[in-house]
Amino acid sequence: MHRFALSIGFAAWIALSPSIYADTLQGRVVSIADGDTVTVLDASQNQHKIRLLGIDAPERKQPFGHRSKQHLSDLVFNREVSVEYSKQDRYGRTVGKILVNGVDANLEQVKAGMAWHYKAYQREQSHDDRAAYARAEERARVGRKGLWFDSDPTAPWDWRKAQKH
Repeated sequence: MHRFALSIGFAAWIALSPSIYADTLQGRVVSIADGDTVTVLDASQNQHKIRLLGIDAPERKQPFGHRSKQHLSDLVFNREVSVEYSKQDRYGRTVGKILVNGVDANLEQVKAGMAWHYKAYQREQSHDDRAAYARAEERARVGRKGLWFDSDPTAPWDWRKAQKH
């Protein structure tokens, strides 16, 4: 009986793991709010606000904010995408990974130096994604790509905190 309870517990853990059995949303990107938030229109004409999982892009008023938004727009705007997700954030946005023809747009933002790997939420990513995003950020930083051209860019979470005071 004890072994049965353990396997039920393990099965529940697997089922609740965000990177293993995430839901998928299909649709077309109809709006880009900033470098880490888009709106997807599904086949039923329902709009879904999507917050890109695992990244944090500069805010619009920060340096590189507009460039980050434009880069994301170039990747996904008016394109058919799949969104792998497992939760909503406190603002009601679906938090997920956007794939365009199998390409991870979230990761592409980090590779281009248009977003940070959002390590505060990395536990919500698969192990492989965590590692890939961390490597991509390091390569962008070393290569001084995008926002890393600045020797000491302000992370969006620090910028938002400073704006509250």
